[in-house]
Amino acid sequence: MTTQVSDDLLRACDGRVEPAGDDDALLGIRPRWVASPASTEETAALMRVVARDGLAVTARGSGTRLRWGGRPERLDLVVDTSRIDALVEHAAGDLVYVAGAGRSLARVQEDVGGAGQRLGIDPPTGGTLGGAVATAASGPLRLHHGAVRDLVIGMTLVRADGVVAHSGGKVVKNVAGYDLAKLLTGSFGTLGLITQVALRLHPVPQGRRWVTASVADAAAAGAAVLAVAHSQLVPSAVELDVPVSDAGSSGPGGPGAGAGPREPVGSAGPAGSLSVLVEGHPDGATESAQRVADLLAASGGADVLVGEDPPSWWGDHVAADRPGCTLLRVTHVLTGVTPLLRVLTEAAAGSGVRAHLRGSPAVGVEHVAVEGDSDAVAALVQRLRVASAGFDGQVVVLDAPDDVRDRVDLWVPIQALGLMRAVKDRFDPGRLLSPGRFVGGI
Repeated sequence: MTTQVSDDLLRACDGRVEPAGDDDALLGIRPRWVASPASTEETAALMRVVARDGLAVTARGSGTRLRWGGRPERLDLVVDTSRIDALVEHAAGDLVYVAGAGRSLARVQEDVGGAGQRLGIDPPTGGTLGGAVATAASGPLRLHHGAVRDLVIGMTLVRADGVVAHSGGKVVKNVAGYDLAKLLTGSFGTLGLITQVALRLHPVPQGRRWVTASVADAAAAGAAVLAVAHSQLVPSAVELDVPVSDAGSSGPGGPGAGAGPREPVGSAGPAGSLSVLVEGHPDGATESAQRVADLLAASGGADVLVGEDPPSWWGDHVAADRPGCTLLRVTHVLTGVTPLLRVLTEAAAGSGVRAHLRGSPAVGVEHVAVEGDSDAVAALVQRLRVASAGFDGQVVVLDAPDDVRDRVDLWVPIQALGLMRAVKDRFDPGRLLSPGRFVGGI
């Protein structure tokens, strides 16, 4: 396989194309080159050469979620977006922010923080703006501000043939082409290369309080979540942390180390912690926090604490980058917390598998980190999927070691798969953009 860079690629990217190294491999597949365009125009010129030569391309930001998704069918070129990181506009009065896709989320929050504003995208692993949009990665604030697709109001992208397309705008009320931005959000880079994003911002509340309680078992966790969700209070986030392991695999250093006591196998489910964030005027936040504390205590929560700082585990959705860990995204209805925890406990019992659930039960999205023998991990995933009707959700494998990937389908069956394939064919008929990475091998 030749690694000599063509003159056309070099001209398109102002010379910023280099042979790939071992660190550029994606799930065991090493590309030939890495290109680092600095603008939408350079990206478009690069993609015109890619289309002409039939090269397979994957976009890369900071790489924090690059392993999410399937192994690419082929990979010739990685497009590194880190140089497409300009702050285009921060219209503080309109609560709108526009920046290049390669800008880090940390820098975005710094850009807007001085104006007392924030972006409601707060995934625990950080990353770039484009990466968060491409993977639809949200954090705890999703409950209050909405999912990523709710915050994107405009987008600039480069199609597989090098044509630049614009969707939406920088004004919140402008909805022209908004469906295209929604389509690209969560598409894992299979429909176009995102180069610029316009987003809706929110003011940072003056007062913040966290209320944290221990929950003894699955029933108590479900009751506490429902008590908060059905109250007249409007929390900004509700986060759950539950270690799960069988009696033979709960030693120090496991996923739940330091997280508190565990129930014995066969009980109503493991013990854990539930934390609620309330925000607003300082006096109002203090009053609301006390009301939340009373709700949690009345619904079976123990050791209820109110503080100005989050618990140590807040927002860290189970260390997605831990080597050897299989990371699941599990969705469920609001009432599905208890059955999910019970099924997870039963699946882990006696298997030698250690698991740790953490996420946002009030919006029905949890992440589960699983460690253990590959056959046992695959069996746990299958058991969760079979039982998913009980919590009315889905189980997707975001990341996994190679031996687990070989044993499970990362994605779940999608009724609209035929339509999704038709969209892929329309946007990328040559299958040049991250082929095989998305659901159904798209």
